[in-house]
Amino acid sequence: MDKTLLEILACPSCKGSLNYIKTKQELICPTCRLAYPIHDDIPVMLSNEARELAADEDT
Repeated sequence: MDKTLLEILACPSCKGSLNYIKTKQELICPTCRLAYPIHDDIPVMLSNEARELAADEDT
């Protein structure tokens, strides 16, 4: 994930910052507790494509 791209991306729901999880290829919003997938190095920033984080998952 390009560091510059990560700096400008925001959660579509709350406009908050995102954390990149390389091993899962996801962008995590700690505020909304949503994980946005990354497919072929392209972040899918659609709320209907995001998954809710389980209660025991770290952000």
